[in-house]
Amino acid sequence: MTRKINSVKLFCNDNAKSQAIKELISEKLIANKYCIVNESPDLCLAIGGDGSFLRMVKGNNFKSEPLYVGINAGTLGFLQEIKIDDIDDFIYKINNNLFKVDEIGIQETKIVTIDNTSIFYSLNEIVLRDKDLNTTKLDIKVDNAKLEKFVGDGILISTSTGSTAYNLSFGGAIVANNLHTLQITPIAPLNSKSYRSLINSIIIPENTFITIIPEKENANLLVTIDGDNNVYNNVEKIETFVNKKRIKCLRLENYNFFEKINEKFL
Repeated sequence: MTRKINSVKLFCNDNAKSQAIKELISEKLIANKYCIVNESPDLCLAIGGDGSFLRMVKGNNFKSEPLYVGINAGTLGFLQEIKIDDIDDFIYKINNNLFKVDEIGIQETKIVTIDNTSIFYSLNEIVLRDKDLNTTKLDIKVDNAKLEKFVGDGILISTSTGSTAYNLSFGGAIVANNLHTLQITPIAPLNSKSYRSLINSIIIPENTFITIIPEKENANLLVTIDGDNNVYNNVEKIETFVNKKRIKCLRLENYNFFEKINEKFL
């Protein structure tokens, strides 16, 4: 890797542990001739747990130019590449370009209501439920071909990166995060004489659109985008796909996705 890093922007939780780590790494970065900046950084660095990483990417408007990496000061820290004890080694490796870059796909979602159209980006997933948490009834299409009429508690649509997050709690598949897929995972689907819904996840390739159309009596939805909840009334349709936009995640040379699965989950 030959990309030179000169400037760093720090994103940090408010808790005392994360703030102390921020102060420590700021001192170490400055001592190694790095500039701490607020605008146009070469490297964005999140200090905290996985939520910090998500807030960092969102706070930087999903820009593709910088590299993104995290220091794990949380619990699981699946998205956080650097352990606290390895900060000195991390700085040595970026000094000597001993890292690689993974390009990660971004999910783009368009929500169309009677009155408005909104567009959002997400790194992990979107979740669709009835506003009052009643049974959710949704027609789901893939590139305009009917997949199913879903009836159940809700639908989760995750990226490859998000496959190891909320998706995993509902029995979804783990997908290597350098693939650019979406995964439709049912939440408590109903199966009876009246309703038949898929009970397993289905993985959708990139360059493919997923369209969700709620039934008219079920058009008020609670939409969760990377953990942020919003209610949308009179939803006509929701479209989601993997955008051509990518973010670039810094990986140390010894990073291995499958070893990380073993470390974090087994």
